[in-house]
Amino acid sequence: MKITVIGAGAIGGNLAAKLSTAGHDVQVADARGPEAVRAEVLESGARAVQLADAAVQNRDVIVLSIPFGVAGQLADLFASVPDETVVIDTSNYYPGMLSDPIEAVDNGQVESVYTAELLGRPVVKAWNAALAGTQQTRGVPAGTPGRLAIPVAGDSDEARRVAMQLVDDTGFDPYDAGTLADSWRQQPNSPAYCTELTLDELPAALAAADRAKDAAIRDSLPERIAARGANPTLDDIVEMNRAAHR
Repeated sequence: MKITVIGAGAIGGNLAAKLSTAGHDVQVADARGPEAVRAEVLESGARAVQLADAAVQNRDVIVLSIPFGVAGQLADLFASVPDETVVIDTSNYYPGMLSDPIEAVDNGQVESVYTAELLGRPVVKAWNAALAGTQQTRGVPAGTPGRLAIPVAGDSDEARRVAMQLVDDTGFDPYDAGTLADSWRQQPNSPAYCTELTLDELPAALAAADRAKDAAIRDSLPERIAARGANPTLDDIVEMNRAAHR
């Protein structure tokens, strides 16, 4: 497929590299300019472009890997995106930590529903519920025992199918998590969020989500990270997230 990744950070750059390695035609754009794209991403075959020059009219998929709440800045760009293009949102809301508080979301609007409103078009939620380190180092071929799973939510069956195939291409079992309105179950810090679960384990974790409790756990992140000491490992963070729901 022809894929544009907007955002070249830890997750966006990794997705660009993995999707290019899987054989897709990938271009990656970042608001900081092409120089923000790491060399290892380009070694995969992905191409760095200026955000203003990012092709959107003839792409099958656009992956948004940008800070939560800023999607409205791309509304003009997305005005020319065809209806059939699948738009995938990877962002997460951390009020007071990674973004300013957003009243609509604090009052219960689902994160990616808010993003869809900012863009003026539907989106699919995927790759948000796995740590960058997990995505970079723990993807394995389909059929590998213990392969980790990633939930995918969206209102279009076809768009969800496309996103699930791409999740598989990046080394993880995709799980159909239902409509976008249900994607709060994979938001921070639900039992399914960044806890490295398999396809057999993920459904129960999604079902156990509790919006009020999970938001409180999310907001306690600075204290929980501090309690882990300096330089926690990926396994430390995963265990911290799991322990919050025991």
